[in-house]
Amino acid sequence: MSFTDTLKRSLGFEETESGGNNGSEGFNLNDFINNFKKPQQENQQQANSQQQNKPNPKTAPNPTVQPDPVWDDDDFVIIPEQSFYEIILIRPKSIDDVNYVVDQVVGERNPVILDLSFLQKESPANYKLAGDKIKKMKAKHGVQALLLARSDEKCLIIVSPKKVKVINKG
Repeated sequence: MSFTDTLKRSLGFEETESGGNNGSEGFNLNDFINNFKKPQQENQQQANSQQQNKPNPKTAPNPTVQPDPVWDDDDFVIIPEQSFYEIILIRPKSIDDVNYVVDQVVGERNPVILDLSFLQKESPANYKLAGDKIKKMKAKHGVQALLLARSDEKCLIIVSPKKVKVINKG
């Protein structure tokens, strides 16, 4: 029993001896498989016809030359744990905004860029609390925090979960 026969049987498209399909009124699996194989077969036929049309130069064969290996790209499939990351840029104005950042980094595993300049100017107590929360996340969850820029107008910090590597190369 071939793979396609097994697939047909598991999907309920097994052909009966009378020639009819079981429960496949509008969909024919054989047609689907044949249509899927057609482009590959046509490409092979075109490649063969092009090779036949080329003139063969008469040269002495070189026994040391080996053909290049054929690599099949379908062998390696990498599936990320998370298909994409949202990098959030936020300027927290209250401790609730800082709690949202904690939820994003720890719970959702998204990197966040924080601008703590507003908290630093308007509420030094909340600024200190935000710093403490970042320290706790680093200690407890392995979160990475990296200072991107610090000036009178900005205090940018990137906070990322353990799975997202942030490397300082400068």
